Amino acid sequence: MTSWMRRRDHNIFANATSLLICGLLAGVVVAAAAFPAAAMSGLAAKAGGETFAQLPSELKDFSSPQITRIYASDNKTQISQFYDEFRSDVPLKEIAKPMRDAMVAAEDREFFNHNGVDLKGVARAFVNNSGKSDSKQGASTITMQYVRMSLAYSATNPQEVVDATKDTPKRKITEMKYALQVEKELNKDQILERYLNIAPFGNQAYGVFAASQVYFNKKPKDLTPGQAAMLAGMVKAPTSFNPTTKEGYDQIKQRRDNYILPAMVEMGSLTAAQADKAKKEAIPRQVRPVGNGCVSVANNNWGFFCDYFYRWWMSQEAFGATPYDRERRLKSGGYRITTTMNIEAQADARKRIADHIAEMDKNALLLAATEPGTGKVRLLAANRKYKLPDPAHPNPLSSDRKKAKAGVRATYPNTTNPLLSGGGDISGYQAGSVFKIFTIIAALEKGYPLAYPIKAEKRYKSGYIIDRGNDSACPGTHFWCPSNSGGGGEGVYDMHSAFAKSINTYFVPLEEQVGAENVVAVAKRFGVQFRVGQDAKYANDPVSANQWGAFTLGVSASTPLDMANAYATLAGDGMYCEPTPIEQITTQDGDKLDIGKPRCIRATSKDVARAALDAARCPVGDSAQMGRCNGATARQTKSTVKHPVFGKTGTTDADKTAALIAGTTSLVVAGYLVNPDWPDHRDRMSHDIVNPAVYQTLGDFMKGKPKEQFKEPENRKIAYGDQKSIPDVTCDSLDDARSRIEGAGFDVSIGSPVESDCPAGTAAGTSPDGRTIKGGYVTINPSQGKAVPPPGPGGQPGGPSTPPGR
Repeated sequence: MTSWMRRRDHNIFANATSLLICGLLAGVVVAAAAFPAAAMSGLAAKAGGETFAQLPSELKDFSSPQITRIYASDNKTQISQFYDEFRSDVPLKEIAKPMRDAMVAAEDREFFNHNGVDLKGVARAFVNNSGKSDSKQGASTITMQYVRMSLAYSATNPQEVVDATKDTPKRKITEMKYALQVEKELNKDQILERYLNIAPFGNQAYGVFAASQVYFNKKPKDLTPGQAAMLAGMVKAPTSFNPTTKEGYDQIKQRRDNYILPAMVEMGSLTAAQADKAKKEAIPRQVRPVGNGCVSVANNNWGFFCDYFYRWWMSQEAFGATPYDRERRLKSGGYRITTTMNIEAQADARKRIADHIAEMDKNALLLAATEPGTGKVRLLAANRKYKLPDPAHPNPLSSDRKKAKAGVRATYPNTTNPLLSGGGDISGYQAGSVFKIFTIIAALEKGYPLAYPIKAEKRYKSGYIIDRGNDSACPGTHFWCPSNSGGGGEGVYDMHSAFAKSINTYFVPLEEQVGAENVVAVAKRFGVQFRVGQDAKYANDPVSANQWGAFTLGVSASTPLDMANAYATLAGDGMYCEPTPIEQITTQDGDKLDIGKPRCIRATSKDVARAALDAARCPVGDSAQMGRCNGATARQTKSTVKHPVFGKTGTTDADKTAALIAGTTSLVVAGYLVNPDWPDHRDRMSHDIVNPAVYQTLGDFMKGKPKEQFKEPENRKIAYGDQKSIPDVTCDSLDDARSRIEGAGFDVSIGSPVESDCPAGTAAGTSPDGRTIKGGYVTINPSQGKAVPPPGPGGQPGGPSTPPGR
């Protein structure tokens, strides 16, 4: 007897008791054909006191673990796969005939002749195993082996798994009872198909589809006779017959060439010439690596999106009550999941990032994009590799010196932290003035129109109380006195112009009038998560939120995904849609699940959303439809995207973060330039890095798409408020002009002198003129008289050139 016949990973007949039962079974099964009840009762008395007839015969419904595959939004490009066992069922018609024949030749040559129990095989095993030979034979048919694996997979607790696989006489009898019933319910092709899909082949391959992929990188329908014979030979003992080991290679080759292929010739499946040819086929000494999870994405720059999908799945109670249940369902459910990731947009984003910053830069450039009206996440990209730490090539030490001293490594160039979407150790980053949009929305909801004027000062003394020693406190007080970035910025602004130039001393008094707690409430409705403990405390306590004056300046941590989706809510006409990575989830049976489909709620009214978006056109160089911008902080956005566009820049104190959000009706992209390892770093983040990456990515996405204009509010009063005529004070004295305008209910200030036809020192006019919002600011422009023309060539002001004395 050759050595390979001594090998079986699960040898049932391993002791004296098994040998006795094998002999008993030979007689009992024969008797059972004619007298099943009496014969089985006698056997059962010897085998454990339980009648054969009382043993169950109906297999529980079960589904063996299947590979879940996730695809990009094109539903063709596979991003990654998840599995507990690398298996994917295929119908028998998609399995090559040599593979079917080889399995029968290897495991059960009487398969097509018995009724689930091979009586001759039982008797043969008894005679062989009763002798002195070291070689032991089993008597399990393909049907019985299928029963054994089915019982293990349908087990509902660990003990049932043990009972289904433990080498005991009772288990053998139970398998026979089940096998007889299975043969009544299924035909031979159905049994063989199920067996081929459930059998283990080693090296993480379960079922013939996985085995074909792992060992030969092909589909089961394309297997050759030599390949089929090798795979069939492995099922008996996948560990022993592993061709990637020296001993296993020799044994599987011998088993293929000397046992299985000759059997296939004997069965008529192959000619002798075909078998000789099959023996010459190469047996692989290496196997194809089998990727599993997000660290094995087909393209590394898809890793952060894959991670976002995985975290999303793990948060869904629909997939199980516990994280364990959800992960098992993902890794064994055999789902086909089409995600929202746009391959082209993802690639463009990664390229634009690479154009502006290196992977080895300690600062991270993060881009996230969502689709308005659906919440579908289209891209997540960073100047990082999504990769587990490599001990052989570790990341540098953290840029935070304290962490570095403790041996903490940085997150570059390799990380699996959710830098863009938050979670785990990532609570987000302060993003600065992008949060001012929430103050605009809250003001509009409270009835303040876009045209609402505030006279901004260089430094504003607020009513918000802070520590007296804080640099932002007014001298000698405990009141917060914010100023504008770079100083200056004083003047009269409305929401359009203040947002265009990002005037802090406009938005803080506006926040005071609206109520900071209402601004915070807007941010919550628009999806800001408040992952930092202190932020959450303020956000969830209206009293604390009321004193959160700096909130409008973006001191709360957020992620690019949070803010991309918040701004997308404006372009979605005020409908907040939960971010989702899912286009469609399909089960093995072809059923389509609703989980992950857009879930939207109204965050604000259509008119408020449209009005706020109109103001947000100003910072990115577009023209507002209902106001004057008079400035921009990212003007090149409009000229690059070449579509109607809206958005906002953001910068924190000392430029520790730089951000830009830019969007159209189709996509909103948020970009952050941050240091994830050390929030209190010393670098000054540059908009020259983050801004181009954002607007170029958006421009790439919008190429070839029709231009779509933003909608205006139905009630235009939300933009202009109650308008009132401004008295015409042209050429009046400044005192009279002031008196008349104040008498009309406006606040008055005196501006800089301008040239006019009015006498110097009188009022040349007002800004604005004609009409403005009731109770608004009006600036009187003093006249400095007519301009004096420069002297002409002849010495007279503007006169002809004439000789003196003429």
